[in-house]
Amino acid sequence: MLGSTHGTFTTDPRRAHVVACGELPPNAVHGRAVTADDLDVSGRPLYAGVPDLDRFFRPASVAVVGASDAEGRPNTGITRQLIAWAERVGARLHPVHPTRQSVFGIPCFPSVADLPEQVDLAVLLVGDPLPVIEQLAEEKVRFAVAFASGFAEIGEEGAAAQERLTAAVQRSGLRLLGPNTNLNAFEKFREDLEGPAIALITQSGHQGRPVFTLQELGIRLSHWAPTGNEADLETADFISYFAERPEVGAIACYVEGLKDGRAFLLAADRAARRGVPVVAVKVGRTETGARMAASHTGKLTGADTVVDAAMRQFGVIRVDGLDELQDTSALLARARRPKADGVVVYSISGGTGAHFSDLATEAGLSLPTLSADRQAELHQWIPEYLNVANPVDNGGHPVGDWRGRKIIDAILDDPEVGVLICPITGPFPPMSDKLAQDLVDAAEQTDKLVCVVWGSPVGTEEAYRTTLLGSSRVATFRTFANCITAVRAYLDHHRFTAHYRSPFDEAPRTPSPSFRKAQALMRPGQQLSEHAAKQLLRAYGIRVPREQLVTSAAAAVRAAGLVGYPVVMKASGAQLAHKTELGLVKIGLTSASQVRDAYRELTDIARYEGVALDGILVCQMIERGVEMVVGVTQDPLFGPTVTVGLGGVLVEVLRDAAVRVPPFGEDQAKAMLSELRGRALLDGVRGAAPADIDALVEVVLRVQRMALELGDDIAELDINPLMVLPRGQGAVALDALAVCQ
Repeated sequence: MLGSTHGTFTTDPRRAHVVACGELPPNAVHGRAVTADDLDVSGRPLYAGVPDLDRFFRPASVAVVGASDAEGRPNTGITRQLIAWAERVGARLHPVHPTRQSVFGIPCFPSVADLPEQVDLAVLLVGDPLPVIEQLAEEKVRFAVAFASGFAEIGEEGAAAQERLTAAVQRSGLRLLGPNTNLNAFEKFREDLEGPAIALITQSGHQGRPVFTLQELGIRLSHWAPTGNEADLETADFISYFAERPEVGAIACYVEGLKDGRAFLLAADRAARRGVPVVAVKVGRTETGARMAASHTGKLTGADTVVDAAMRQFGVIRVDGLDELQDTSALLARARRPKADGVVVYSISGGTGAHFSDLATEAGLSLPTLSADRQAELHQWIPEYLNVANPVDNGGHPVGDWRGRKIIDAILDDPEVGVLICPITGPFPPMSDKLAQDLVDAAEQTDKLVCVVWGSPVGTEEAYRTTLLGSSRVATFRTFANCITAVRAYLDHHRFTAHYRSPFDEAPRTPSPSFRKAQALMRPGQQLSEHAAKQLLRAYGIRVPREQLVTSAAAAVRAAGLVGYPVVMKASGAQLAHKTELGLVKIGLTSASQVRDAYRELTDIARYEGVALDGILVCQMIERGVEMVVGVTQDPLFGPTVTVGLGGVLVEVLRDAAVRVPPFGEDQAKAMLSELRGRALLDGVRGAAPADIDALVEVVLRVQRMALELGDDIAELDINPLMVLPRGQGAVALDALAVCQ
């Protein structure tokens, strides 16, 4: 079962429909107590609880437990920084120390119980926060921060200590940031910057520094949540909170591991509903990265393919580097909604324009050819021999006079153009200065996105430092790659949110009749035979071949006559996973004598191999179609996941598959197929008829329903091959494997 977030859901998946509403704990779902309607059919939450973190970031009163002003002590520097922060946010600060009368001239109290008022936030500068948590609970403190290390990041002993801390926090009713966190939440943010802000979430504080320093380039930051080991408050809590903040234009995350996959998706769903972009660096793409992440924060990183698919599914923009995190989150925070998807590349060099256009097109950006009328207009100011179709090459000289602004305005005036990108590969005053100023002036007059790539490695030029960075309307980049990544994310995000429908709104709340049929077929802790696995599929309306299970050669012959020749015969047993390798499959049998011989041969092989059988399947033979695989596996972070890909032997050779985390709708099922490298096989190649894609999508959705309803009871389901017949003829599950938990 997936771990629940603090103070939320602990109901048993699959049995939520019988849990009385009064037994469900309260949570901040639309400001009311949770009811059974807030849970899906597997008992998991459908809405993200939003913790009220206002008093964490802007407390009225703060206690610093372990405060110090002794020179040379680590706590002294931290105390000094907290005093300055409390002054900035208007909070009353109370030092707490058993042996001090005052700290930095502020009266000190021996314990939390002696404080003159109830405090909103307690900052714990102690080696073991566990005893203090119990004291804070008695004084009804709302929030605490634990800096101490030595928990899950150090191994089993630390993990056990963290479990004890988590249990104490859950009993206390307060919310805890940390342990193994730092002072980033109490940094000094620039208050002179305007416009939408970036809210930052990091599990490693140092990794957030590049985004934090964006303030020096004029980009506003509003919050920084350094989540550390996430014994209680986690990345998902802060995403949900930031998504509701009116000043937040984008959420930037550095994630080493997810505490609770379901909570993360619910938070991403909340952000998607509100149109707030979430940009994330997620560590763990490689084994080395995954090991390092575990050693640092003690988290599961999850199978990266599942993490990647889940993020895409809910609109989280995953980037690889901190530089991409900077540039992409900055653009998404400040840029207005695009008016069109078309991108025009404008440069003073044909080589620069061609190079950038190649990279942009390869990345999937749309570079529309400008109309003949638009090109004629541009040629009023650009020599006829230069290309202005897109990319637009001005030849250099027009940017130095009045023509430069005319060209920019004409491009931005085109209704197919939503983004203008101008790569300036190197400074060439005074023309580069004039070009930069024209771009800034034009950006102020348009509601379209203007981007500049300033290619100089120096970065001290006046045109860059003052003109471009001084503009809140021009997005300035230092590399081609980061510009393309950010612009693609910008266009993708707005396309995604424009049509976003939360899958949680349509997730089933109550079990289907199929669920009750399937329950009777489950065998806890066992692998089902092919025959039993196909009965499971039938329960959910998934088509299987005509077939009969027989236990004698004579019965096999009778079954073949009823099924219709030619037939396939297969051994069926609970422990048989790879029948073909053992010679336990016979295909293309066309007569009674072949059926009798095949029966004897299959049973002899099974007896020799020591394989227990429940019988021999005599099956309808289906030859025409595209072999696919559809399955369910259990992910440690997200629970049941659904996979679709090329089937048969290709599943192990090509590993061409797409993954989604339930619940999801028909649009996501179709998107899975679009991600497959072998998608062309479904569309028909070399004269083959197009496959019945609608039937394939329907099977994926039925398997998803199975995954949702059976939940943790099914460890694995593998339909391979699922034969997808020509259009209009459906899809048939030729073989199936199911393992119960």
